[in-house]
Amino acid sequence: MTDVRIVFRKYGGALHWNHPGRVLGEDEYGIWVAVPGGTVARKGDGPPVTWETTAIMLFPRDAWWTASFNTPPHKSEVYVDVTTIPEWRDDEVTMLDLDLDVIRLRDGRLILDDEDEFAEHQLLLNYPTDLITQAESTAQWLLDAVGERRGPFGGAHVNWLSKAE
Repeated sequence: MTDVRIVFRKYGGALHWNHPGRVLGEDEYGIWVAVPGGTVARKGDGPPVTWETTAIMLFPRDAWWTASFNTPPHKSEVYVDVTTIPEWRDDEVTMLDLDLDVIRLRDGRLILDDEDEFAEHQLLLNYPTDLITQAESTAQWLLDAVGERRGPFGGAHVNWLSKAE
């Protein structure tokens, strides 16, 4: 297994969430990475944050999102960031976080989060029209797929979780 640096940036290049992970493998959905409980992350250059629970992250090869499948007692079961297509360079995966998040809570509720931030950043960061359109259509697709537990959102992470322990 290979160590990797996971680097989310905001449109324009500003550093956002960044932390280490460990590549578990690859399947038809993309590349799966373990982020164990106890991992230290930072939001930009902010203070370190220690994550209490393990997450299995999925980085698709050609889709505008990245997903985290969280272990209990984390309040969200699935947390999907709308992003640009993840890019791999050596021991780093990076993407632009486009604000919108699709979250499935443990009780099954589905949330589209940070619509206000997305609207604000369209103006503040001057998002191009095609980026806005892509982010919105990706969020809609994710709401359907995550809500219906289709594809990787139907439990594909469980097999990878067993390899992370």
